[in-house]
Amino acid sequence: MENKLKIQIWSDIMCPYCYIGKRRIEGALAQFGHQETIEIEWKSFQLDANFIASPDDNTIDHLAEKYRKDREWAKEMVANMTENAKNSGLDFHFEKAVLANSYNAHRLLHLAKKNNLSNELKELLFKAYLTDGKDINDLTVLSTLGQEVGMDKELVEGVLNSDGYGDAVKQDIMMAQQIGVQGVPFFVFDNKYAVSGAQHVDTFVKTLEKVWEEGDFKSQLTLLNADEGDSCGIDGCD
Repeated sequence: MENKLKIQIWSDIMCPYCYIGKRRIEGALAQFGHQETIEIEWKSFQLDANFIASPDDNTIDHLAEKYRKDREWAKEMVANMTENAKNSGLDFHFEKAVLANSYNAHRLLHLAKKNNLSNELKELLFKAYLTDGKDINDLTVLSTLGQEVGMDKELVEGVLNSDGYGDAVKQDIMMAQQIGVQGVPFFVFDNKYAVSGAQHVDTFVKTLEKVWEEGDFKSQLTLLNADEGDSCGIDGCD
């Protein structure tokens, strides 16, 4: 077995279940007896790469229009996600959410990865969008968050004011397509087993224990859960 048990996580900042999934995998790791062996790699995924926000956008109307449902359906979905978040210790405020394209945020996450700060930045980006109502496509907001996790201002702004790490974002998305990712969050354990959706903590614990006990690397990926669980895909968040 490799000396690190690697977990790759495909997610989008705009995906509420990805934040819930982050909390649940963290809860599982807290119960796992070999936390020091874990290496988490965040992978980029965009639910709507072509999205262009307008000042009049709001979450309810956007969801109803995007998925061709009525506003009551959208309200119910938001309420369910908010309740799920509370169960994971998170406080979602969709009424404050500023809809935005997440491309620049993903580029900044790749810079953070290079500086071993991607997990810290991912947390701040989720909170900024889902709790604090910040525009995560605003370069000033992104620069502030990048500096908050400890990155140099000049380095951060140099990336944000260019197309730096754009290819890395596209490569992550292409890889997701190649392995058949249909929705996020999507977790890959040691390139061996995959878990789709924000599954319950015990599902993640069992997966960690299974990978640890088997201890050998296999290149073929096996999806362990038949249903996708709580996740967001092109057809909405389930």
